[in-house]
Amino acid sequence: MNPNHPKSPFIIHNSSFNLPPSVAPDVIDASCRLPLVVLFLSAAVWLLTASAFGLIASIKFHAPGFLADSAWLTYGRVRPAAVNAMLYGFCLQAGLGVALWMLARLGRTTLAAPWMVIVGALCWNLGVAAGVVGILGGGSTGFENLEMPAYAAALVFLGYLMMAFWGVLTFHQRRERQLYVSQWFLFAALFWFPWIYSTANLVLQGFGARGMAQAVIAWWYSDNLLVVWLALVGLAAIFYFVPKLLNRELHSRYLALMAFWMLILFASWGGIPASAPVPAWMPTLSVVTTVLGVITVIAVFVNVFRTTGGKCLMRMSNPSLKFIGAGLASFVVVGFASAVTALPAVNQVTQFTWFTIGKGLLNFYGFFAMVIFGAIYYIVPQLMGQEFPFPKLVRAHFFTAALGVLLFAVPLAVGGIAQGLKLQHAVIFADIAKGTLPFLRASTVGDLMMALGHVMFLVNLGGLVFQFYRGRALSAWAEATAEIKTAEARP
Repeated sequence: MNPNHPKSPFIIHNSSFNLPPSVAPDVIDASCRLPLVVLFLSAAVWLLTASAFGLIASIKFHAPGFLADSAWLTYGRVRPAAVNAMLYGFCLQAGLGVALWMLARLGRTTLAAPWMVIVGALCWNLGVAAGVVGILGGGSTGFENLEMPAYAAALVFLGYLMMAFWGVLTFHQRRERQLYVSQWFLFAALFWFPWIYSTANLVLQGFGARGMAQAVIAWWYSDNLLVVWLALVGLAAIFYFVPKLLNRELHSRYLALMAFWMLILFASWGGIPASAPVPAWMPTLSVVTTVLGVITVIAVFVNVFRTTGGKCLMRMSNPSLKFIGAGLASFVVVGFASAVTALPAVNQVTQFTWFTIGKGLLNFYGFFAMVIFGAIYYIVPQLMGQEFPFPKLVRAHFFTAALGVLLFAVPLAVGGIAQGLKLQHAVIFADIAKGTLPFLRASTVGDLMMALGHVMFLVNLGGLVFQFYRGRALSAWAEATAEIKTAEARP
């Protein structure tokens, strides 16, 4: 149901619980304004940084001598730096900002301790910066999606705790006791990341796990981060913004509940390849739970499809709905692709190929980042009380981002399948590598398109923030000088 719909059966009046009256939306937005500006602007800067590193890594496949004299910019360092900047600099940071705003709005209360959230955001960004520099300097841990050194991971973990704690307190102080479906996902997400992040870092770096235990823990962490946490926040945003922007009620609370529990109970067990040299029950369980993930995908799609009345979100005039529609489409494609490629017969072809890279980007960028873009394009004007200075750039960003995802993911998926089939027939590896170059060139064009969209995103976001605070500064200056002039005019 739409949480703001006046006749929604999931909204119970405050008088039933003798609660304080709900806070006005503009007061809620004022409490969230500065923390979210810090989070969103920092995320946009990291997004552009990730694009720069990603382009360097991509160009090296076509020109191996490009920046070859710098050890800091070799492919083995630039690629993980780009991924970590994208995941921790943008995805988690921007996702957490959207989560805090939704928790405040759905709870009809102000954000608890905004200044502490800002301190947490600064600590988080300091940790990400230290981590990316550490990776470029050769201090990577070697574990995929967990490459940041221990000192950087500690800062990231502390920053997250400082922000998540006040998010939980905001949830506790809500003025509406009946929970909307998005709050289930967000509350679980607040606890999910510190659990998996601390566990993986302690076991892999603190306690020094050995042998195949290292690989199993690393797979477990990556799956929980990329599948569970991103889905919890991304689906929470979809279930909130689609009904709100369409002024409709969510089709089914029960379908959302099923998607939530299927995600929580089964999605965290996947990620182990069928060919992994581990006890047979591990990859078998991974295959079963990944295939069961299709139920979550179907439940989400049917719920949103019925909410929209069968209309395509990407064809609607609202820019936020376009981004969210593209994110939902990517979520469906990734869900089915993951289920199919988890099967041993298919996994033999797609493993160790570019198909995995394309599917991964379609998940954390095509799904999560696109949904978050749509959310930010709605939230920030609410915070500032004014529209973006360059509205045409919002639509241009959508087209460049959507085209970039297609040009990146589709060629790598096709090229990965062709690469896997050739590997099955014992073709000379050098010939296989040469055969993938056309697909890699197309993916580089996709990288360029996405980077162009990121520039538009940062320019629009930074322009709106500058315009807002410049107006406030000029207003304050005018009031101060008016008082001085009045005082001087007195005899």
